[in-house]
Amino acid sequence: MAPYLVCITGASGAIYGLRIIRALAASGAEVHALASEWGARVVQEESGRPFGHWCAEYGVARLYEPSDMAAPLSSGSFRLAGTVIAPCSMATAAALATGNARTLAQRAGAVALKERWPLVVLPREAPLSIPDLKNLLALAEAGAAILPAAPGFYHKPASIDELVDHIVGKVLDRLGVQHSLFKRWEG
Repeated sequence: MAPYLVCITGASGAIYGLRIIRALAASGAEVHALASEWGARVVQEESGRPFGHWCAEYGVARLYEPSDMAAPLSSGSFRLAGTVIAPCSMATAAALATGNARTLAQRAGAVALKERWPLVVLPREAPLSIPDLKNLLALAEAGAAILPAAPGFYHKPASIDELVDHIVGKVLDRLGVQHSLFKRWEG
């Protein structure tokens, strides 16, 4: 099976991207990863460790430099099973919505859209401006799944980890990856 790509961009909420990487790797999937310059800084600030540390711990198959526009991810001939941008900064969403990719994360998202393979975008900003909403709508119309980092509470989470896992499970659902990260609604 083709690998999955997880990109972390410069919005707060790096825990989502890190947990998605961990969950995909735990499922046996091959995981490729990259963090934008600001995404890497957010990982460091929020987790106390550099992005590369987490990638090594979780068994990431390949880690990319955010400025390497010649990386395989820049081409649709490098097949991926899906791309996740978590968290997705509004600057990244705007670049994807307008076709103005200037970083590898933005280019990888644009490739996912043009190739029509799963692209899951986790906006974490609040509140959202009208331009932000228009950009997210444009991404949804182009085929991306917009999955805000807004966990549910019906499963009665007892910890932050359970709140995060609820969203991570929703991402895995969109990618078709089996998991047991949260109790599903049964009525």
